[in-house]
Amino acid sequence: MLRMALALVLSLLLTPVATAQDVSGNAPDRSATGGAQTLEDIMARQRGEAVDDAFRRDNVGDPARNPGAAQLAPLGGASDPELWRALRYGSADLTTSARNGGAALLVQDGGMWWLTFREGPLATYGGYLLLGTIGALILFYLLRGKIGIDEPMTGRTVTRFKFIERMAHWILGGSFILLGLTGLFVLFGRMFIAPYLGKDFNATLLTVSKIIHNNVAWAFCLGLLMVFVMWVWHNIPDRTDIKWFAQFGGIIGKNHPPAKKFNGGQKIIFWSVIVFGTSIAVSGVSLLFPYELPLFAKTFAILNDIGAPGWIGLDPLPTVLSPQEEMQYAQLWHAIMAFVLMAIVLAHIYIGSVGMEGASDAMTTGEVDEAWAHQHHSIWLDEVLEEQKKTAGSEAKATPAE
Repeated sequence: MLRMALALVLSLLLTPVATAQDVSGNAPDRSATGGAQTLEDIMARQRGEAVDDAFRRDNVGDPARNPGAAQLAPLGGASDPELWRALRYGSADLTTSARNGGAALLVQDGGMWWLTFREGPLATYGGYLLLGTIGALILFYLLRGKIGIDEPMTGRTVTRFKFIERMAHWILGGSFILLGLTGLFVLFGRMFIAPYLGKDFNATLLTVSKIIHNNVAWAFCLGLLMVFVMWVWHNIPDRTDIKWFAQFGGIIGKNHPPAKKFNGGQKIIFWSVIVFGTSIAVSGVSLLFPYELPLFAKTFAILNDIGAPGWIGLDPLPTVLSPQEEMQYAQLWHAIMAFVLMAIVLAHIYIGSVGMEGASDAMTTGEVDEAWAHQHHSIWLDEVLEEQKKTAGSEAKATPAE
């Protein structure tokens, strides 16, 4: 109560003075405050009266008052309050000799669109894609069940994949699983892990995830290259794929169309891994070395030249991007491609494990029963058996008769 009464008395005492000053047009005496605002200024603003703040706007320091100070400290002859006043009123000298013109920008909000998209559409639709894929696979399994082998097992096996092929597959697959999990931790950690397991746990998890992600990425690149070199010739589309798709690959119904070493569905998986995986790898390397490998400014320039943005009603894309902006675009593209490939790989894992009887043998032992091979890859089996006959015949001729 005493404070309120004192404030009321001061207001009554100062009101006539301030009014008289406003009417007379004389500037308030600020000698006692060294040129800073006075109580009269504060009370006038509280009453909603217009106050000429030129005394603050112009009080941004005078280097001439301290010659040589500009060579001694970043502020030169200006104090901290004077510098902040200059920034507030837009009169600060932000010129810089730095190579990157963005260095003259003290505060920028250009990353807010990236953060909004990352925590909004990217996380939402990416999460729905993965959950929807898992749900669809569970539903398919409940309706269709495991795809069995219609013929009796022969007990004779053929080599489906050599050790080097299996090694490349597991390097690629294992690294992608680690990259996918750690990437999901980084994206969803703050939203779903920290609230339930604590911020400290989440921080530790994300630190470890970052280390794993940045280093396992090189194994993914190696596996991707090995798989491409070894299997690209077997995954070139041909006419047998048309019949395979026409009969739904034997997944729906009981017909099992003939196929070579890789059927039409596996070829889609292969090219999806190569195309999306390469895009993920390139954008990931760009994130690791943003100053050495910028991608999007040049890409946007090419798209603008061919008029691609106009095809979907967009304005021309930006062609001058800072390294930070390059990283923002690269991170979003990296995550989008990863979500798409994760959904495809989930379907691949399903077929190769619980979805098809005998499929896992191809990538564990490398040997499959001839009955399984005849049902799913009959053309390839015929080629393998023919090659075995030729090899056996050559060995028989080379062996001298006793």
